[in-house]
Amino acid sequence: MADTSKPVYKLEIGDPAPDFTLIGTEGGAGRGKGYREYKLSEWRGKNVVLAFVPAAFTPV
Repeated sequence: MADTSKPVYKLEIGDPAPDFTLIGTEGGAGRGKGYREYKLSEWRGKNVVLAFVPAAFTPV
């Protein structure tokens, strides 16, 4: 269970990231493939890089 004694915006270097869920594609973005939820806690102990790219799969 996450420590809720410290607000999220008060994180310091070395603090564990709070758990959250994101919706992502199953490797077939834009091809009608399914979506799935990814929880940060599924990746605990592994290196994780989050990249947010607005409108990444839309034509410009």
